[in-house]
Amino acid sequence: MKEQEQMKSETLKEKTAKGLFWGALNNGTMQLLNIVIGVFLARLLSPADYGLVGMLAVFTAIAGALQESGFTAALANRDHPTDNDYNSVFWFSAFMGWISYTVLFFSAPLIAAFFRHPELVDLSRFVFASLLFSSLGTAPAAYLFKNMMVRETALLRITCLFVSGVAGILLALRGYAYWSLAWQQVLYISLTSLWRFFIIPWRPSLHIDFTPVRQMFSFSYKILLTTIVNTISQNILTFIFGRLYSAKAVGNFSQAFKWDTMASTFVSGTVAQVAQPVLVEVNNDPERQVKVFRKMLRFTAFLVFPAMFGLAMTAHEFIILLISEKWTESIPLLRILCISGAFLPFYTMYQNLIISRGKSVVYMWCTVTLIVAQIAFVVASCQEGVVFMVTAYTAVTVLWLFVWQFFAGRETGLRLVDVLKDISPYLLASAAVMGTTYFATSAIHNLLLLLTVRILTAAVLYFLIMKRAGSQILAECMNYLHRRRR
Repeated sequence: MKEQEQMKSETLKEKTAKGLFWGALNNGTMQLLNIVIGVFLARLLSPADYGLVGMLAVFTAIAGALQESGFTAALANRDHPTDNDYNSVFWFSAFMGWISYTVLFFSAPLIAAFFRHPELVDLSRFVFASLLFSSLGTAPAAYLFKNMMVRETALLRITCLFVSGVAGILLALRGYAYWSLAWQQVLYISLTSLWRFFIIPWRPSLHIDFTPVRQMFSFSYKILLTTIVNTISQNILTFIFGRLYSAKAVGNFSQAFKWDTMASTFVSGTVAQVAQPVLVEVNNDPERQVKVFRKMLRFTAFLVFPAMFGLAMTAHEFIILLISEKWTESIPLLRILCISGAFLPFYTMYQNLIISRGKSVVYMWCTVTLIVAQIAFVVASCQEGVVFMVTAYTAVTVLWLFVWQFFAGRETGLRLVDVLKDISPYLLASAAVMGTTYFATSAIHNLLLLLTVRILTAAVLYFLIMKRAGSQILAECMNYLHRRRR
């Protein structure tokens, strides 16, 4: 019996390691491609172009959440989902996709009137067409997620991003302005959704039975509501800025938010692809689940703090060199957002822990209360300007982690003091490294040289500190990479 448990433990450990490796490769390559594509497009387009497309993000995201309706997490939480379960979700999502697009199609004039940009009528109707394709990919995406097919997902997303990015750049070169961003978005979503069918063995059938959807809805609707709230939370500033300020101001914020999100998503996306399935697999052993969770916390902290603090340190030369001086106003916004971005991957961890315990109602209310707090602080500070509003948003986001910790501790016995022990060494080391690097290199005036020296210096210092401190996470990462080379 002990041997079987040990084999199962080793299998889970290896499965997690492979998932994290391919998740890191997926997100790392995705972010690298996003950087290259983003640099070309930002140099070719104006802040106003980004602002117009950014105004539509909240509508697309909410509609996408409605068609997915939390069923990806619900299917992942089932021990052995059947073909009928996937088929039920497929047809539900497809119907919701058509309903969402129809409503948004006829709402386009109202959206354009709200933001006072008539060109949004045609632009929004085209962008919203991506919903028709994304709705077809919900069930296949759930299959990939449940079976931890991270390698296949990585190759799919990278290829689709490359194709859609090249198309966007070519259109921008031909003077299509904001339409190039719209085409890039629609192509990426459409290709990703359709290609999923070619890499999984499951296929939908015409036997439509919504019984599984009804059975899962008591769990999934809380995920749905929470996803909508999360979407509003992530887009609330863009929405408010779009109403109060010019398209250029929205574009500057969207650019800062994009780079911040790309950096933090590298970590949160890597962990998210394996966190819930792994935590569900050890759900019957609370003590072991806490150990697995804490190890994931350390891995997250090991990556996210140097990445986000490093981006904040190099924000000036990064923006000027990569996308030119016309985006200078986005620099202070990026630095502030990097602070919240350093903590957002921990949200993913806590949320997956709560969901794996079947407590979607806790997940829902905790997130709903967060968005209420964010809106209250942002609205209260709207007279103080963009920078102050972003600062208030960031402060609430960081402090809310203590709320997540409270519920996670009540559910699993996870102690705050243990969490602080797990993440504070990486936080302090990263802050010390970036501070030292910033002041040690401040005499360099050539921006390209400054960016290069800062990245190399910070990377070497952080590695040496981790090595000297005997970081177990670093040692395990090095060992795993060494085994893959053999």
